[in-house]
Amino acid sequence: MEKVPQTFANHTRYDPLFHFFVTLVFLVNVILMGYHFIRVLSPPSRWDTILLSGWIFILSIALLIAMTRIRSYPMRVQDRVIRLEERLRLMSVLQEPLRSRIGELQDTQLVGLRFAPDEELPGLVQRALDEKLSRADIKKAIVKWRPDYSRI
Repeated sequence: MEKVPQTFANHTRYDPLFHFFVTLVFLVNVILMGYHFIRVLSPPSRWDTILLSGWIFILSIALLIAMTRIRSYPMRVQDRVIRLEERLRLMSVLQEPLRSRIGELQDTQLVGLRFAPDEELPGLVQRALDEKLSRADIKKAIVKWRPDYSRI
């Protein structure tokens, strides 16, 4: 299967089961359990029913938080790997005095630079440092996109 050429417009990846099903189910669960808990609070509810409903509501919030955190941890690790890869690539591509300024680049800038081909790197690094470009600004400035199909 041939991959579609990657660009700024289409580089964001979604996992439909995670982003549009699991996330929605957890969110709806919190809303429904919150509604149920509020309904149970009205008299003449028994204290054990209130306690159980409250616990289920707290558990549903904890599950939603856990789901978002479990997703964010591998993304942070992946950004650290990208940072390392890009620093190594910049060391081999850049000439002085830019090479000695690699440490001034922010992590988010390094993550954005991964899409730039080697020939565009010196100019983009210079702009990123001088103009304090954001990750999105760096990506938008890339002329010939270097695809990354491995991103989670």
